[in-house]
Amino acid sequence: MSLSSADEKVHNTRSNGAVLSSKVAGGLGGEKYADDIVYTVEESDSVLPERRQIGLFSAVFIIFNRIIGTGVFATPSTILALSGSVGLSLFMWVIGAIIASAGMYVYIIWGTALPKNGGEKNYLEYIFRRPRYLITSVFAANGVLLAWAAGNSLVFGEYILLAANVEPTRWTLRLVGFACLTFALLLHGLAMKWGLRLQNFLGIFKLLVLVFVIITGFVALGGHMKVEKPHNFTNAFEGTTASASSFCLSLYNVIWSYIGFSNVNYALAEVKNPKRTVRIAGPLAIGVVTILYMLANIAYFAGATKEEIQTSGRLVAALLFRNVYGPRAERALSVFVAMSALGNVLSVTFSQGRVNQELGREGILPFSKFWGSGRPFNAPFTGLALHWAICIIVIFALPPGDAYDFVLNVISYPLSVINAAISFGIIYLAYRPYPDWPKVGLPAQIAAGFFGAANVFLFIVPLTPPPAFAEPYKSLPYWTHAVGGWAVFGLGFLYWVVWALVLPRIGRYRLHRVEEVGQDGLKRHVFKRFPRTD
Repeated sequence: MSLSSADEKVHNTRSNGAVLSSKVAGGLGGEKYADDIVYTVEESDSVLPERRQIGLFSAVFIIFNRIIGTGVFATPSTILALSGSVGLSLFMWVIGAIIASAGMYVYIIWGTALPKNGGEKNYLEYIFRRPRYLITSVFAANGVLLAWAAGNSLVFGEYILLAANVEPTRWTLRLVGFACLTFALLLHGLAMKWGLRLQNFLGIFKLLVLVFVIITGFVALGGHMKVEKPHNFTNAFEGTTASASSFCLSLYNVIWSYIGFSNVNYALAEVKNPKRTVRIAGPLAIGVVTILYMLANIAYFAGATKEEIQTSGRLVAALLFRNVYGPRAERALSVFVAMSALGNVLSVTFSQGRVNQELGREGILPFSKFWGSGRPFNAPFTGLALHWAICIIVIFALPPGDAYDFVLNVISYPLSVINAAISFGIIYLAYRPYPDWPKVGLPAQIAAGFFGAANVFLFIVPLTPPPAFAEPYKSLPYWTHAVGGWAVFGLGFLYWVVWALVLPRIGRYRLHRVEEVGQDGLKRHVFKRFPRTD
């Protein structure tokens, strides 16, 4: 199939009940295909008004629900062990908040320039237009192969077993994590409305749990405890360690607790007045979360000694409850943290199921119709099942003691690479812009440069050997998550070679993108096969 006119044409046809609208732009070799469809501001503004149902309040809670999960309950002990002192540990949370704020600024720039559903996928495709479809394949591998919900399911297991007064052995922890993930799959896949209701309820509930932790900290500061007051703030920087590796791993744990500040960028086509909303919702959410995180960490240090916190693993919140209210309260209140972890599992599973569904609907994944299906309950059951399977493989394949840390690090590592790319992309576009790229001021360039540099640090340092006290794992080599992150990108590259180069040559077709406006009113850039004419 070839189109002879050099002018842009619009072809409309019917396919499976959806309107297909393909913008035909200049392709390679003199042929005119929809090869180079990119998101533009004009296209972004063309979403039907009735699709925009997310207001400012909902946008803030979309960010809250993704950010506030298990990180603030599970990572403080690791951060303290790596930093060596209470003062540096608290300072790490301040640094993490500054990096997250710069990152929020970067995502606001991209969100206002390209207010479309999809987040980083759109931004990477806008920057990296050659080789064709390579960045799409690499991002798809990153979205599909990482077990986003696995770590939180293990934290749910630890806290629920503690509440039941059951020792978390190798297999009991895995089985409870399996049950948690399966519950999320079945709820969102078979009863989506009830899944959303429970998810929204737990979103508010985990915010209240965090507030309760902070109140408990004030009780401890007042000296109302079952144990002796720890006095952690008298020599706050005593025992501080100085190592690039430990500093980097501490930042990984802090940034993991902030992952989700870009969550509203995945649904901007459904946000009312998206450019204004993203400018307000992002900073507001980051500001509130930062205050809550700092107060929660102060609460932990007010209620337990350094030694207790360092040996508590992911049960630091339970430790605080025990020291202030006693062992019975520790078990009862651990249910609250477990429910917070479940809320995050539901939120992450909901998002990743739709990521997989969209990758299927755009024709990127093999057996795309299967993964893109909404049958039988008008929910992305197959997309949810794909993420469920990846998470199950991770929690059963890895040593339980290392599984949570590995999941945290292997997700954070490639995300650092992506964040660096889109940050430096803003600076590149400021001096060599595409025609539709808006002007970006100096403050935005500084924020992008800082966020990009911080992420370069986060993906370079893990390749260097850490000192003995900063080993990230008990059983795995220190470089496991770095190799795992690059392996995911490598698999995306290999998939691109097969999907975009080898199979089209063997099957004598060309792979091109067309704009498809589905029955849901949303535009998608769908990959289609066109017979070769040469």
